[in-house]
Amino acid sequence: MLVLTLSVSIPGFKPRECSMANAEDCEKASVLQLAVFFGELYTLAIGTGGTKANISTIGADQFDETDPKEKIQKMSFFNWWMFSIFFVTLFANTVLVYVQDNVGWGWVFIFILSLFLAIHTIFIFVFLLGTPFYRHKLPTGSPFMKMTRVIVASFGKANAPMARDHTQFHELPSMEYERKGTFPIQSAKSLRFLDRASLKTGTTDQWNLCTITEVEETKQMLNMLPALFATFVPSAMVAQVNTLFVKQGTTINARIAGNFSIPPASLSAFVTVSILVSIVLYDRVFVKITRKFTGNPRGITLLQRMGVGMIFHILLTVAYSKLLLNADHGLIHQKGVKLPLKIFVLLPQFMLMGMADAFLEVAKLEFFYDQAPKSMKSLGTSYSLTSLGMWNFLSSFLLSTVSNITKERGRGWILNNLNESRLDYYYLFFALLNFFNFLFFLVVVKFHVYRAEVTHSLDVKEEEVKVMVSRSRE
Repeated sequence: MLVLTLSVSIPGFKPRECSMANAEDCEKASVLQLAVFFGELYTLAIGTGGTKANISTIGADQFDETDPKEKIQKMSFFNWWMFSIFFVTLFANTVLVYVQDNVGWGWVFIFILSLFLAIHTIFIFVFLLGTPFYRHKLPTGSPFMKMTRVIVASFGKANAPMARDHTQFHELPSMEYERKGTFPIQSAKSLRFLDRASLKTGTTDQWNLCTITEVEETKQMLNMLPALFATFVPSAMVAQVNTLFVKQGTTINARIAGNFSIPPASLSAFVTVSILVSIVLYDRVFVKITRKFTGNPRGITLLQRMGVGMIFHILLTVAYSKLLLNADHGLIHQKGVKLPLKIFVLLPQFMLMGMADAFLEVAKLEFFYDQAPKSMKSLGTSYSLTSLGMWNFLSSFLLSTVSNITKERGRGWILNNLNESRLDYYYLFFALLNFFNFLFFLVVVKFHVYRAEVTHSLDVKEEEVKVMVSRSRE
């Protein structure tokens, strides 16, 4: 952020201002300017990658799962965690859009960057001041190294006869786990091949012999991979909000009344508002109603919540494809002409997208955290971020591939002139992609075994809380 602020304020770090109508006629950025610009972006990406998966994990770790009251509170943590993120995002975007439309960039933009940088620095100090009050977990080593050792050890003993007696498998005394604040994990029936990593064969090298707990932790992380793959396609829909959804807004009449109009770039704010409202309704209304029928403290399971979000994505793409019938307006070959539609016709799709994200994105983050072993929570959280990162790349690949193929075979689905494009076909294609992905997701749900079941009724949990409170009073 510091380098970004400097790059827009120091003349040598930014290209000269250009008033040419054609941007290609302007002076190109120098190698130094490009290096500074992309360097700051990649530095920001590296920093974000190091913090995003850990901050939410630290927050969730502050709740004691052995305490019934805190365990119930923890089930709402990720709802309000995501609420705070989207609220701050909405505030920041509102400020930037206001400045762009009413003040202009230049030194005002530099001031805003400096202000955000100052606020960020203050929050870092606040975070550090709270260090003595956090519940800390002892370091347990690199999860990647642990998983690699398990895989290497299991392949190294691929031809060894499999023992049936559990004493033939290596495990540490339970007191050793208690000292570290963890617990041993019993052997499960899935991915039995990896059990060979804990099989005693005479050698005690760490690359040849692992504990049963290390093997089971590796299994739990690998068992989440199918669910991770099932989130790739829905994550691609998130990428569409800031690309084609916004670009479609530029072809529609954005005027509301008089001189007041909604900038197309601000349309994504309606997604954020929808997410905020949906999260509140989900946590305060939906959960309380559904858990009376299901007996699940969360109302529905995390995978079921993700499935509802995927259904919303299918409905969204089908409904949106029906809206994009530009040919009916006789503007196919006209560039820069607004469609005879008000921008309000796009609002339902943005609101539906927000509802889908409130179900899917929150559940995805909580699922990968909840199902990861205790010593690999941050890695589990990073699964959720990986699905977004992967499909930002794959979405661009899919967009360019579909565009090139359809151009070669006639009328292109995605062209610079959106009036001439067939985005309705493209979103029908996305609807089919989401549908088949949903079928794959149903298979994942069918065979997934939760690491920790949370199907006890809320009444039982509340009764436990009452008992603990009465004991404390005694």
